[in-house]
Amino acid sequence: MSDDPTRQDGAQGGHDGPANGYRRNDDDRKDSVDSDQPNEFKEDPWTEGPEVASGKGANQMSGATGDDAETLRERQRLAQLEMMDHWIGGVLTEQRRTRRWKLFFRLMFLAVVLVALSAVLYSLFWDSPSATAPTQRHLGIVEVNGVIASDSPANAERIIQGLNRAWEAESAAAVVLHINSPGGSPVQSQRIYAEIMRLREQGDKPIIAVIEDIGASGAYYIAAAADEIVASPVSLVGSIGVIYAGFGFEEAIERIGVERRVLTAGENKAFLDPFQPLDDDAEAFWQGVLSETHRQFIDDVRAGRGERLSDSSDIFSGLIWSGEQSVELGLVDRLGSLEQLSRDQVGNTDWVDYTPSLDPFERFTRRFTQVVAEVLGVSAPNTPLRF
Repeated sequence: MSDDPTRQDGAQGGHDGPANGYRRNDDDRKDSVDSDQPNEFKEDPWTEGPEVASGKGANQMSGATGDDAETLRERQRLAQLEMMDHWIGGVLTEQRRTRRWKLFFRLMFLAVVLVALSAVLYSLFWDSPSATAPTQRHLGIVEVNGVIASDSPANAERIIQGLNRAWEAESAAAVVLHINSPGGSPVQSQRIYAEIMRLREQGDKPIIAVIEDIGASGAYYIAAAADEIVASPVSLVGSIGVIYAGFGFEEAIERIGVERRVLTAGENKAFLDPFQPLDDDAEAFWQGVLSETHRQFIDDVRAGRGERLSDSSDIFSGLIWSGEQSVELGLVDRLGSLEQLSRDQVGNTDWVDYTPSLDPFERFTRRFTQVVAEVLGVSAPNTPLRF
């Protein structure tokens, strides 16, 4: 018999085997944790960290009292498989959710494309006067709305096309220019003026200009070519003049130390450069250009209005008047509205808009370009002169 107490203990507990020894160590460890820590901070036997839940998986991993080592390992394996199943299930759920959102956005994009395509096809094949013009007598309306410029909806090509459509419509009793514009490009205004005068000389049907809120400068240039001008008592009419506006920054760049470098072929090529002073000769030359353009404006208004204009020298000074004052000056023939004009011409308020519709994509890109140009501060007219 050996005196080694260790061997005696081992001999005494030898009949229990390794499994019983493992269970005794595990029980001792469990008792130590139970006595030293609160229940919510017990150490998990699998992760060797704080136990966060006492669910089914935790019970499987910790096992039950009396389980041998093989049973405990099997329980731990099953708990790991269960957690892996939960994780895979979460991943699959997230993937399905992502696929649903992708499908939703694709359907929305397809719907937008279909709507835009439908609008384009409608404007090309169905939105035409030949298909929509009624057989009864009506007014043929052509809209002149906004600034008159080559890159705006109120451009010469679009308005002239509308004029010819309304002129050729047999059931249109009169062609009406529905004007609400502050003016714009001299070139665009002159093109429209010339086309109205050409149609007016044919004498088949009257061309009438109806001014809404404002019909000034280049917009009045267009109206002067009509057979008759109708305006509201409070409409703004006139502003027969030409304007050029700019800025001078030569002192500003000198103060901040910026050197301006401009190379030209021709001594006056850069005479309107805002970073160089405007000398007397350049100013006199440019004033001559403005005066010549103004003279053309006056001649065309006189040709359109004839003897209806008064002899007041203020008419061509660039001033603007109300509709009521304009009647006294001969700028407007009578006061009224579009509804009153329609009743006078066709007996009821019936009119058709012959202005060519804008392409939806063009309308979107035009508006987007204008907004970007305004934000960046780079928007500028095609010509420095303005009616």
